[in-house]
Formats: sequence, C-alpha cells, structure tokens
Amino acid sequence: MAERRFGVGYALAPKKQASFIQVSLVNLAKEGGIDLVKIDMDKPLIEQGPFDCVLHKLYGEGWKRQLEEYALKYPNVLIIDSPEAIERLHNRISMLQVATELEIKCDSASFGIPKQTVVYDAKIVSASYLESEGLKFPVIAKPLVADGSAKSHKMLLVFNKDGLSKLKPPIVLQEFVNHGAVIFKVYVVGDYVKCVKRKSLPDVNATEENLGKLESYMSFSQVSNLNTCEKNDDKYYKLMNLDDAELPPLIFLTDIARGLRRATKLYLFNFDLIRDNRVGNRYLVIDINYFPGYAKMPNYECVMTDFFWDVLNKNDKGFESLQKGSCGKEVRMLVGNKGYGEEEATLPVSPLKREEKENTIQV
Repeated sequence: MAERRFGVGYALAPKKQASFIQVSLVNLAKEGGIDLVKIDMDKPLIEQGPFDCVLHKLYGEGWKRQLEEYALKYPNVLIIDSPEAIERLHNRISMLQVATELEIKCDSASFGIPKQTVVYDAKIVSASYLESEGLKFPVIAKPLVADGSAKSHKMLLVFNKDGLSKLKPPIVLQEFVNHGAVIFKVYVVGDYVKCVKRKSLPDVNATEENLGKLESYMSFSQVSNLNTCEKNDDKYYKLMNLDDAELPPLIFLTDIARGLRRATKLYLFNFDLIRDNRVGNRYLVIDINYFPGYAKMPNYECVMTDFFWDVLNKNDKGFESLQKGSCGKEVRMLVGNKGYGEEEATLPVSPLKREEKENTIQV
C-alpha cells in the first residue's frame, strides 16, 4: 500500500509567497509525502482541495469567512493559524499584554516589556504627559496597528519635545532602552525554537544636554534596520559587534516561547528581545510577529518540513487535542534535550528529523 500523501494548501501575499515558497522547500516537503499546493485566490476556497492543512497569511473579513466555511465542510482540516489568534498581534498594546501574562521562573535572567502608552489625540502629547506615563526621552513612536503593512513599520525615535509634533495618532509611545545595539530574534515553528542575533539601534546618551543637541526625531522602518547617516560612522559599527553579544539562556528562551504559545494560541511567530543594559540579565519583549520571514532562518526548509510532518501525522500529545478547523491548541516544545517538563514524553522522531543538535538554539 502506498504511503498516504498530505496536501497543504497555502494562501500568501505575493511577496510572502516569493520569499517562503522556495523550490528547495517544495521539493523537500514532497520527499516527505507533503504536497504544497497554491490556493487560487480567484476561486472560492470551498471549491479547492480538499486539503489536510491550510497555511495562510491573509487578512480581511472575506477571507476569514472563507476559512470558516471551509472548516465546516472539512472539520478535520488544520487552519494554521486561526484568524482570531492572529488578530491579537495586530494591536501593539494587546500584543505585548500577552507577554505580561507569562510567569517565567529563571534564576539567571528575568524579563518584562518596556513601559508604553497609547495616544489617540496628538494634542495631549507633551513632555509632561510623558512624565505622567512614566516615560522620558528618548521614546519610540510606533503605529498602533501592526498588520505587516509598510505603514505599520513607520516608526520614529523621538529625542525631545519638538519631535512629538510629528506624531500621527493612533500611536504607541514606548520607552527606548539602551541594549548594546543588538536584538535577539527568536523564531518559533511549532515545537522548534531558533534564536539569532541582529544589529539594532545604537545606545543613546540620554542626558538632557545631549538630547537637546540631536535632531527632534529619527525615522526607521524597523528597530533592527537603521535608517540614518550614523550607519557610516565607525563608532556605530563598534557598538554593534554581534560576536561579543551573549545569547540569552536556552531554558529561559524555551520557557518564554512555550508561554507565548499558550497565550497566543499560535504555531508560527517570532518575538524580539533586547537586553536591558540598566539591569544586568534582564530582557524585554518588544515585538511579536505572526509568520515572520522564516526563509532568513538557517535550514528553514528542514524546520518547516519537520513541522508539517509532525502536525499532519499528529505525533505529539498536543496535536491530539487540536480543535477542529483550528491550530490554536498548545503543543509541547522541544528544544534540544532541555526545557520541557518531566511529565512530557519524548517526541517521536520522524524519518525527516535532523540530528537533535540542530534543534538547539544557536547562532
């Protein structure tokens, strides 16, 4: 009897499809009995497939209704991920509130989120307003909506009161924390966790005298991508020596990732961490993104193929309790041989699994 094949229908925006659906991924998945099939957006979803899993990163009420309709017709299909769970990450306030719900016990490190407030009326924003909210210059100004659009990535680093006049509400004001010009991007794919280091904004001398000498604000598209003339400064690059930046403890990252899985009910996301220079080994979660750029992650084809294999074959206890039509339930995380409870059994290894050492967090 021929081995059963699984169909994974994917619905992605053109740019996302171009970066994620590489020939290398399609071929590796096919070798494992998994066929990645493009969903035709010119036809109703209900008329396509049937699929064992629908992988998507599309938004809108129309698409949401199509997924609901499809799940009713095919109650065993896995929707990765549920629109309701994804939507929580579209608001930068509710996004980070997820992190405040976690209880992480680690002797070697602690974590939290930056101080922040949301502004709906630009007229109320002033230096005294910031002080009343426990904030002081410099502050990061981010659009409240975080839907992956170009507009949602337009951010400002505001150095003084003159920069406040550039704000266009609704907007989130978040404290800027010196973090050694390094950001830790932690990718989560089901039970797999990967941490990489990226260059970030340089530390800022936050004395009133120094801030007064700077321009009122500096724009940047993303926290980890500097957009300023300072990028040509030798001093700037010296601040951004990634080799000198120590990764956060493995068990610590594992616990945060597990907690976020429970809180968000998502399979595919990443979260950004910075190390607060003011308080030793304290880390701040500054952003959580749904279905990030996994193609930038080393060996992403293997990671994604293993993920599809596991979720479709339901090898793990967590998969047995998935809600029909949804991938929102929590599954156990496996990161090397550490970070999971004694009550959790060993995850069966699929024929496609890489050596266990490749599942450990590394750069």
